[in-house]
Amino acid sequence: MVQYFESQFVKNERLSALKVAKFGGTSLADAAQIKKVCNIMLSDRQRRFMVVSAPGKRFSEDIKVTDMLIACAEAVKRGESGEPEMEAVAERYISIAQELNVPQAGDKIREDLLALLKGTYADEARLMDTMKAAGEDNCAKLVAAYLNSLGEQATYIHPGQAGLLLTSEFGNAKVIESSYENLAELRKMKGIGVFPGFFGVSEKGEVVTFPRGGSDISGAILAAALRAKVYENFTDVDYVCAVNPKLVENACPIETITYREMRELSYAGFNVYQEEALLPVFRRGIPVNVRNVNNPSCPGTMIVAGREYEELPVVGIASDDDFCSIYVSKYLMNREVGFGRRLLEILENEGVSYEHTPTGIDDLSVVIRENQLTKEKLSRIVNRIKFDLQADDVHVKHHLSLVVIVGEGMRNSVGIAAKATAALAESGVNIEMISQGSSEVSMVFAVSNEDSKRAVITLYNKFFQQ
Repeated sequence: MVQYFESQFVKNERLSALKVAKFGGTSLADAAQIKKVCNIMLSDRQRRFMVVSAPGKRFSEDIKVTDMLIACAEAVKRGESGEPEMEAVAERYISIAQELNVPQAGDKIREDLLALLKGTYADEARLMDTMKAAGEDNCAKLVAAYLNSLGEQATYIHPGQAGLLLTSEFGNAKVIESSYENLAELRKMKGIGVFPGFFGVSEKGEVVTFPRGGSDISGAILAAALRAKVYENFTDVDYVCAVNPKLVENACPIETITYREMRELSYAGFNVYQEEALLPVFRRGIPVNVRNVNNPSCPGTMIVAGREYEELPVVGIASDDDFCSIYVSKYLMNREVGFGRRLLEILENEGVSYEHTPTGIDDLSVVIRENQLTKEKLSRIVNRIKFDLQADDVHVKHHLSLVVIVGEGMRNSVGIAAKATAALAESGVNIEMISQGSSEVSMVFAVSNEDSKRAVITLYNKFFQQ
């Protein structure tokens, strides 16, 4: 039996009875899906607020509305009108609106979309964010119109007008703390609130967007501000699985997982949940329920502050590719005060963040995502380490994958590392690096990119099939 624990960050305020439900792009791709989503909202009157993404792909070769809007912005950046691209976006909404029997909503969306092309934008970043945000914004208007056509009281909520204030970092915005108090006023609303995800406004009134998966972040912020009973994140899977189901058929479902475990798995490549979206709900102690829009009767996966561990110590296994490791060796490194700080300062000067720094007495490695490095930047970093730090040896290993096993129960279990390394050795996977954080929630193995899938499957079989 699972027992839940309150987060240490929870304030002494009672959570409200309302629920916030977020729906992803595939859940809103066409009229049939939107009807399904609205039926889910109406089936539980505690679902008072819904956060919507832009319409996603209707079939595998289709194009997401967000990608269509990006293509439009790119056309404008090239000095073109962008009208053909925007008309294609408008037609997508018009088609959905007609099937929902709210054609006037489609016509209004087309008018609003074309008006964006007549705007004046101070720079390309502002242009791009304004265009991208139109996907979620107009989807929310369309969903609200459909709900009202059913005789429901539904209100489209503009994030900026509701007080969702973000930093002026186009494409990578962060929430400003005062947003929570602003958004809390929405509790006074009647009926269903339809809130577009992915964007807010800066304190200057500019449209700014979150990074990838930003609608998850919007939903979490809204749930936290409203002190929701639960934040339901509807996607297209029944459960979060212990491993990528594309790698392992009938992968074990995860019924309950902690915020920290989910964060670790998301970092390591799990695509079910946006890792930054956990922070707002974590701080308020609000559970997250990942559910399937196509199978709403399935209870899904609960993400909670804490739980008891009665069975498997490992809850999931994930991997992410395209890392590199900079290996540095210097005799008596451990006696040299400030060596590590100066090495990391070199990375900081180049604008490079690091993932792990496993160390020995006379050596250390720094693991970095390859996409941060150009050939020239890496050469400067290596040369500075050699000459500024007078290192004896510096070399770089490319094309690494980080394979991560995660579970809060690992800290109370003996032999996890031994089982993992033995299994990898038996399957012929060479381990380039092992790293375990002080929290003992995760253990990281660096392997070559080409061995990544085999390593994940091997570890899954070891911990879940025996």
